[in-house]
Amino acid sequence: MALLELDNLSIAIAQNNTLVPVVHDCSFALEAHDTLGIVGESGCGKSLTALSIMGLLEGSQVRITAGSIHFDGVNLLELDTRQRRAIMGDRMAMIFQEPMTSLNPVYRIGEQITETLQQHRRLSRKNARHRALELLDLVQIPEPHKRINSFPHQLSGGQRQRVMIAIAMACDPALLIADEPTTALDVTVQKEVLDLMLDLQRRTGTAIILISHDLGVIARNCNEVAVMYRGKIIEKAPTDKLFSNMTHPYTRGLLASIPSVDQDRDWLEAIPGRVPLIDEKITGCAFHPRCAFTEKPCTQTAPRLIDIRKHHAVRCHFAGEF
Repeated sequence: MALLELDNLSIAIAQNNTLVPVVHDCSFALEAHDTLGIVGESGCGKSLTALSIMGLLEGSQVRITAGSIHFDGVNLLELDTRQRRAIMGDRMAMIFQEPMTSLNPVYRIGEQITETLQQHRRLSRKNARHRALELLDLVQIPEPHKRINSFPHQLSGGQRQRVMIAIAMACDPALLIADEPTTALDVTVQKEVLDLMLDLQRRTGTAIILISHDLGVIARNCNEVAVMYRGKIIEKAPTDKLFSNMTHPYTRGLLASIPSVDQDRDWLEAIPGRVPLIDEKITGCAFHPRCAFTEKPCTQTAPRLIDIRKHHAVRCHFAGEF
């Protein structure tokens, strides 16, 4: 049994007394110790999917309209708020995209780490502080005895992200969701943060969902990849299979837009057009207005996600034909 399993999850946003679908029939499974990469342009539904897993959509205009989320054999959507909150931050945790807006600016980082430990592990204040020092050392914050009393604005961007990792890993979660954890960091710090996450995974066995728009980051750090476009998974495969035999035109376009030191090009390729607005009506395949291989069936019927080979699924009418 998989640690996490999404089955046909669909999400909508309430607008003017109507529900506008934003994520459609999203399905994937994640085993313990594995790392799943979810990739796609901004607005494709990556973060909404992550927030639905964490149970952070309550009280918003966003609704889960269909499907299930099973975590360790339990359907999270059937739990009440108290039961769900007991899991959030304990058995599963999330690293958000921008630590400066995720950390509370009026509390010292030590207080923000110990809060999680006192809430979920019922540690005394003294023991929680001792554990917080261990975590800061684990995520390689220099001089943790001094930094534990720092406010977020007194740390660098890389250090703030390490503090976010420390908070997320405080209770040794079985599942860690990292939503664009290195977007605001320079390349050197980005590599350090990603290496740190994977090192912690090797030590603790935590399963990781890594969300990114960067296929290069996904290729180096994940063993399975799901590519999303306009709320649907359009290609899904183990990392080595995906990068050795990309099939969907959108996935190919994402890879072609990455600069390479091995190629001398005057300009980078770009996927034409833009990601459609959530309420924009498109008949057939959602990608067909931007696709160079569009044929008549693409404009009339939405393709299904089908297996074109073992462990490799694609949502395209002409998968493997170009």
